[in-house]
Amino acid sequence: MAEEILDKVRDVVDGEIDFDGQRRSEVIATLLLAVSGLLSFNIGYAKQDIVLAVYIGLAGTLLTFLIAVPPWPFFKRNPVKWLPAGSGMTRT
Repeated sequence: MAEEILDKVRDVVDGEIDFDGQRRSEVIATLLLAVSGLLSFNIGYAKQDIVLAVYIGLAGTLLTFLIAVPPWPFFKRNPVKWLPAGSGMTRT
């Protein structure tokens, strides 16, 4: 019972994403950080409140972390098909 739970946790936490997923994660992280930075600056400037700007920036960074870092299923859509061992080019 406990072993099954641990296997499920390992499957969720395991960081195996494909190359397209890595690119997608990088684009998402860049866009979210840029948007949260712009929002943070503009709202902080409009309200004249640096603490609010910092909190908005931190919230955007946390949101970016939660979306871009875990190996969500949409990062695993195109798995790499590796050749079997020994079937590639041979050295002579």
